[in-house]
Amino acid sequence: MKFSERMGIIKAKNIVQLEKMDNELRNGLWNGFKIHYLDKFNEYLIKETKYEKFLKTLWMDFFKFSLSTLPEQTYDVKNNLQRWFSQWKWYEVYDFIEAVSNTKSPNNSNSFRKFCNGVLEKEMSGYRFVNKKIAPITNDSEISEIDLAIETSETASLIGVKTHLESALKKLADRDNPDYRNSIKESISAVEAIAKAISNNERDSLGGALDKIKGKINLHPALERGFKQIYGYTSDADGIRHALTEKSECDFEDAKYMLVASSAFVNYLIVKAEKARITV
Repeated sequence: MKFSERMGIIKAKNIVQLEKMDNELRNGLWNGFKIHYLDKFNEYLIKETKYEKFLKTLWMDFFKFSLSTLPEQTYDVKNNLQRWFSQWKWYEVYDFIEAVSNTKSPNNSNSFRKFCNGVLEKEMSGYRFVNKKIAPITNDSEISEIDLAIETSETASLIGVKTHLESALKKLADRDNPDYRNSIKESISAVEAIAKAISNNERDSLGGALDKIKGKINLHPALERGFKQIYGYTSDADGIRHALTEKSECDFEDAKYMLVASSAFVNYLIVKAEKARITV
């Protein structure tokens, strides 16, 4: 484990790529465009390739260039596109790959979008192709919930909460070997830990702890039922905490949702406990 990870310096806002794009993400998206499009421009001249109409459409409708500036040779087009792609701002790259995927061509656009989504997930981008459009799958508010929960659980009595949340974040953010199933497990364990701290009984389950504290902290019944149901999902025979040797069907969106929801609930319970003058 890196020093920055042990010390909790790496935070969610530094991991998820929202208003930024590192070289790994940019290169991955470029590779997708190259594999699915550029590598298929085998002819020497643009007018000889079946992608002529595709390139002309991009030139006119996306770049807003005059067709008279479209190079005649495919080699020049490839060089221009690669140079521009490396220089674009992060949002211009997303503009381009979205436009490419929605421009009629001989290529399978669905295959390109699927490839891009794989890159976006692996490199922890906050965006995905959704219904042929690049859409955010997380935002600054969600990231702030995670970081706030980790920061406010740094007291000695809540060290277990902090440990579970940090572990959930690291398992989610591991680009080489993400562990979504155990990230979900750690997220719900963080909620269980804060509930036990408030109920002051380490032997309580999450459901038992919520039953004990709901009157003390004026816990909304809908929230109580919701997290009991989530806890049940993660704890039953087919849930996250069991059958860990089976192939996981969890994905990034599942683990991200659980981390955000659990962090928000941890923050909620801490504030409620403070208002009720319960020391945790």
